[in-house]
Formats: sequence, structure tokens, C-alpha cells
Amino acid sequence: MNIKDSVVLVTGANRGLGLALIKALKLAGARKIYAAARDPSTITLPGVLAIKLDVTNAADIAAAVQAAPDLTILINNAGIMLNSSTVDADAATKARAEMDANFFAPMALSSAFAPVLKSNGGGAIVNVLSVLSWLSLPGSATYSASKAAAWAMTNGLRGDLYAQGTQVLGAHMGLMDTDMAKGVDMDKTHPDLIAKEILTALEANQDEVLTDETSRQVKAGIGMERSFYLGQPRA
Repeated sequence: MNIKDSVVLVTGANRGLGLALIKALKLAGARKIYAAARDPSTITLPGVLAIKLDVTNAADIAAAVQAAPDLTILINNAGIMLNSSTVDADAATKARAEMDANFFAPMALSSAFAPVLKSNGGGAIVNVLSVLSWLSLPGSATYSASKAAAWAMTNGLRGDLYAQGTQVLGAHMGLMDTDMAKGVDMDKTHPDLIAKEILTALEANQDEVLTDETSRQVKAGIGMERSFYLGQPRA
């Protein structure tokens, strides 16, 4: 997928990885960038088209499709993490919200834009996932479930859109230095570096990209006899 002269929509584009992606897309020569956020006034980067898009709102999705008939690349970046275990009193409420934003929203956007991408030559969809697609850490259980579902959906989408020539790229990463990981005292990767890895993989026509050392280590460990996702062994 060539980024130069492409037309791209990035969800959650007002901060963090979304902002890093639109900066990287500009440098890579994208012809037009639709920068989507719930509040378009928070999009302040010059040279992009700010559009209102709550990814969990069907009317906003339909309006975005109407606003971007020339789209060639959709980047599903928006997401939420509500820091819940499976046994918290409000776990079900938080899990539903995370599933809405992290699973149902990118699926709905991909489905809505698939005909647009087809009419514009196939194009590409990038789904921003996480190493937490593959394991759960304390306080991340419901978020991990939503990202695991998004990973499975991404793999299904790749097969469903193969015939129309749409590339589907799943992007995994560990902790990034963004608001979502604020307060976590661990090594974090700058989102600019993650954005660069994603766009490099997109141009290389890859199906999956492991954007940092954490994602590479976790993916490599899935096949171990005692894999990461099994957690600590019982005594």
C-alpha cells in the first residue's frame, strides 16, 4: 500500500498514537488526512481535515462515510481502557464499554468503509491492537478481552476483504508514552516510533506488525509450554 498520495482517516486522532500517526502520514506524503475525534475542535494540527466521529455512534459513522468518499486507508486507532478485573463489581459495565469502543466500533467502521475502499481500488485497513490481545495483566482483564476479540475480528476481516484487494494490517504494541499509560511506572515507547513502524509495515504490504520489543517477545512466547497468557503457575 502506497502512502504517498493516499487518502487516510485516523480515528482518535487528537492525541497519543492517533496524533503521531497523522504527523507521520503527513511526512510520508498522504494527499489528504481526515483526523477524527469526538470533539473536532481538539484537532489542532494544520493541514488535516477534522471530522466529528464518536466511533460508538452509528450516525457519526454514517456521516463519516459520506464525508470521505475518496478514502483509501482507514486506521482504527480510537480505544479505551477502564482498568477492570473480571471480578470487580462494575466489571460487566466496563467490559461492555470497552467492547463497544475496541471491538464493535472498528468492526462497524471497517464494514461501513469496505465498499468505499473497494470502489477506490482496494486500499487498506489498519487496526491498532495490543500485546494485551495475547495476555492479561492485573487490572487489564476486560480490556484484554476486548483486544483479543479485536485481534480475532481483524483476522476474520482480512479473509473477508481479500477478494476486493483490501490489505488488513493488525498492529500490536506494548506500553506507549500516552495518556492511557500515564502513571504506569514501566518502560514506554514513544508513539512516534510506533507510528513509524505501522506505516513501514503498511507500505511493505504486511498483515501484522509487532512494533516494539515487548510485542515481539510476547508473540514469541505464545508457543512456549508455559506461555505468558496462562499467568503465574499455581503452587
